[in-house]
Amino acid sequence: MDAGLLLLCALTFVIHLVGTLAYSVRIAGTRTRRIALSLSLFNILILISRTSNSFQAPLLAKRVEEGLAAGPSTMDFRWLLLSASVATVTGALLIPTCQRLLAQWVESFERQRSIGRVMRSAFSPAALAHVRDAAALPAWSNVGEARRGPHVSWTVIALNAIAMAIWSVGVFSALYAGYLAPELRVTASQLSAVVNGVATILMFAVIDPHLSLMTDDVAAGKVDESYFRRSIVWLTGSRLAGTVLAQFLLVPGAAWIALVAGWL
Repeated sequence: MDAGLLLLCALTFVIHLVGTLAYSVRIAGTRTRRIALSLSLFNILILISRTSNSFQAPLLAKRVEEGLAAGPSTMDFRWLLLSASVATVTGALLIPTCQRLLAQWVESFERQRSIGRVMRSAFSPAALAHVRDAAALPAWSNVGEARRGPHVSWTVIALNAIAMAIWSVGVFSALYAGYLAPELRVTASQLSAVVNGVATILMFAVIDPHLSLMTDDVAAGKVDESYFRRSIVWLTGSRLAGTVLAQFLLVPGAAWIALVAGWL
């Protein structure tokens, strides 16, 4: 693995790590009863993810352009999708720590009423003690309980996996289609927006409203927290399953995009 691919893997890791940690925002919101504020503070991490995404796309596109002479190869994309899976697992392990830290930031912002002061305290040497105190791995009992009690519907779990698979592989398949049809590579790369649009519709029109309603119900005491924890475990697992499924969709997706590019 060369330095360029390593950088791309790191950017992909950051994107999917932040996406997985988004579940911790829901937990912190229910614990502090400050859901909107928790989401607002988490947007700072979202900015980091979007910045990584902004650099990833052009760097990967340039790598594809430089690799056209060598012929098609999926290896780079396989490494990137593997980075997405590793980031998802890492994010799952960090959810308890992240939700505790985020809860502390919410309480700190309520006292200080200043994002600047919260950020200074969050990155100060004294904050290391807070990180140490908040550090915790997921309780295995929660994972075991997820298999026994009720949780979010299987339809939502399946749609979450499908949406994540499409979102993870959309840009990669579009760029790999440039190998399959070099004369149409610009058209193929633009079709990634169409592919990712399907995943975005699933995530924001179907999955996110359901998860938001469940979060509000927990905060209002209408839904038991154990149900919420089980649902988060299943949704995190389906997110990981989606990144694995993306490995199998890479080549068929690229072939389909190349075909559609030829029809346009």
